[in-house]
Parts: sequence; C-alpha cells; structure tokens
Amino acid sequence: MRWRRNEILQIVVFSIFLGCSLAAIGEKAEPIVKVLDSLVHVMLKLTGYVMLFAPLTVFAAISGLIAERGLGVMVSAGIFMGEFYLTLGMLWAILIGLSTVIVGPCISRLTKAIFEPALLAFTTSSSEAAFPGTLDKLEKFGVSSKIASFVLPIGYSFNLVGSMAYCSFATVFIAQACNVHLSMGEQITMLLILMLTSKGMAGVPRASMVVIAATLNQFNIPEAGLILLMASTRSSIWVAPPPT
Repeated sequence: MRWRRNEILQIVVFSIFLGCSLAAIGEKAEPIVKVLDSLVHVMLKLTGYVMLFAPLTVFAAISGLIAERGLGVMVSAGIFMGEFYLTLGMLWAILIGLSTVIVGPCISRLTKAIFEPALLAFTTSSSEAAFPGTLDKLEKFGVSSKIASFVLPIGYSFNLVGSMAYCSFATVFIAQACNVHLSMGEQITMLLILMLTSKGMAGVPRASMVVIAATLNQFNIPEAGLILLMASTRSSIWVAPPPT
C-alpha cells in the first residue's frame, strides 16, 4: 500500500541502506549494480518517450483549465515563476556574497568563468549537459583536476539547493491552487522532507516532477495539480558550491 501511495521517503531510506549494503560486499554486488544502472537508463529513456507527448496533453489540460477558471490561472502561474526566479537571484547573490567574504575577490572571476556553462544548463534545462564545460572551466581557472573531479559530482548529487527551492515553491503553489491549507509546521516538515528526497535528483528536464508528485501525496494534496506546472517546468535547477 505504501508503494501505491507514493511515499517516497521510505523508498529513499531503503535505497540508502541498499546502496550501503551493495558497497559493503564489493565485487559480489557488481551484477546487481549493472542491472540497476541499466534499469535507470531504460526508465530515463522511457520517460523521454512519454514526455514527447507532454506538449499535447499539457495544451489540452491547460485549455480546459482556462475554459473552466479563466485566464487568472495563467496569471497565477506567471507570478509563481516570477517569485521563484526572484528567489533564485537572491540565492545566487547570497552565495556569491558569502563566497567573496570567504574566498576573496577571485570569486568574481570564477563567476565569469562558469557563466557560459551555467547559461547552457539554463537553456537546455539540463545541468548534466553543462558538466563537461563546467569541469573544463574550473580546471582552466586553476582548480586541481582531482579536486574539481571530486567536488563537482558531489555538488551535482547533493547540493541541489535550487531543486529543493523549486519543489517547495511548486508544492505550496499547487496546495494554494487546490485550496489545501498547510500550517507552518506542515511547511517546515515539507522543507525537511524535500531536503532529503531532492538529493541525487537527476539534472534532466522535469526530473523534479517525480519528487513533487511524491511530496504532494505526503500532504494529501491532489496530484492532478501537477498539470499546472507542466507548462513551466523545464528543469531541476542546480546551484553548485564554489570550489575550495
């Protein structure tokens, strides 16, 4: 029953223990690891095929929603995206400011160096596409190849601050659209859950939708509200830590 209710937190905990167990037994686990890796690639490809039909389904769903509730729905979605990008801008300003204090003025040169990969990630809706370019820019900036190769993948897997922020925004937005009241305690609980479930999120378009869907179920928010996000959800936003 828990699997049917999409309670992702239990799945994450199980996955952590499974990963630790596979790592502990070493070479004996290689067949299972290969199968799981192949399964991940199959599911990503399957998701890609499904998303090919997404524009048609989203157009139909949003058309019906506008016909039923008016253009005010799109205005609300625009406000949602505007507030989210404003939050991302504030987040970047805080990160760059703190990095300047800790690392020094060279952080401005680093910001300029990674601007091109960051723009690529934004336009392609995939931080994975920007990984090689980011790694190359860091090495040219003067970061040791070993350090960059170690720190950057960790940032991609565990420092998904932007993804967590988007999932939080999206979940609260859907709750408000569906007239579901969330108390302050529930919102804090949601934030803590997303801090865990967003770890390891794939840096590919709409990967955040899986986490959002599971989070909605945790708080009894109608999953049908995901339709409101399909037109605007393009990526899981990644914010990388400055290399040290």
